[in-house]
Amino acid sequence: MTTTPTQDTAANGAAEALDKRFSPPKQSAFAARYEAQKIAFGPVVFQCVRYAWKRGMLETLAGAGDAGLSMEQLVADGRWTAYALKLALESCLSAGVVELKQGRWALDKTGYCLISDRITQININFVQDVCYQGLFDLERSLDEERPLGLAHLGPWPTIYEGLSTLQEPARTSWFEFDHFYSDTSFPDILPDVFATAPKRVMDIGANTGKFSRAALAYNADFELNLVDLPQQLELARATLTEAGSVDRAKFHGRNMLDDGAALPGGMDLIWMSQFLSCFGEPQIASIFRRVADALAPGGQVLILDTLWDRQRYDVAAYCLINTSPYFTAMASGNSKVYQSGDYLRLAAEAGLKLVTMRDNIGYCHSLMRLTKA
Repeated sequence: MTTTPTQDTAANGAAEALDKRFSPPKQSAFAARYEAQKIAFGPVVFQCVRYAWKRGMLETLAGAGDAGLSMEQLVADGRWTAYALKLALESCLSAGVVELKQGRWALDKTGYCLISDRITQININFVQDVCYQGLFDLERSLDEERPLGLAHLGPWPTIYEGLSTLQEPARTSWFEFDHFYSDTSFPDILPDVFATAPKRVMDIGANTGKFSRAALAYNADFELNLVDLPQQLELARATLTEAGSVDRAKFHGRNMLDDGAALPGGMDLIWMSQFLSCFGEPQIASIFRRVADALAPGGQVLILDTLWDRQRYDVAAYCLINTSPYFTAMASGNSKVYQSGDYLRLAAEAGLKLVTMRDNIGYCHSLMRLTKA
């Protein structure tokens, strides 16, 4: 089932009413009660499955194929006690990760996804290393709209001030999560970026400079302006220095939470990738106003983002919706993964209108092109 509105409706900038459900039609009360128990024990199952994956139990079962392995054979391996095997594998059994056939343990289809699907592994690492402890403070974070769970990682007001000094394993897991969702999209969107032959381009939220490096390698005839927190710009500068393109870039340190932080003007194209979801609606409205002021006559804005209502498949929408609590407890306290209509409404208030919308880019991205109304 798709959640994607029609292209015509999106192109006209209308916020379409959305009907959506993830439960199967005519679900029985008994089946619903079973699903409710999966929610109740979700954190327990997560930790047991992760243990079985990280400690090599699932890989060992994969190597045995359909024949599986007996408990005696698994214990004889010497890496796990019978107690640890039984506890972890029984939880995996309840989650459909493994199966038990005539007393022998074998990997089920979900288990094969866990050991082979990169996005599944990235999501598990991100939840464990970045989010898990902090999500205990989600209730208070929602009430106060502050990322109170972030204290488990560091003393910063938001996670963005701490990214350059984030400790392992949280650092690797955060950047792998962020880059996987964006990097799969960059090769597809560079022709869109330069479709209007812009001479002055601004990358707001430059992060580590991955998009900037790709854009400078793709086109040799434009000036690139990078905007981000000063500590993030140092990471981007290092990326562009390594690529040999730093001389074509200008760096502008800005805290975009500061409503008075004006942007360099006269831009033919302003690019924002997975950036606006880092802010609450009042901050997004402020950013759109400053972006509109920074455009040259005829200039355009390109927004690449993960919009959960624009997804072709439920699995992508599910992942995106459940990323939002990270933004609450760990990142900023008041941001989330948005619906497309939220951006369109806030952009319109700043005098920007939608020109085109393109979906199904990379893993789960959509590309909005806007201009001044």
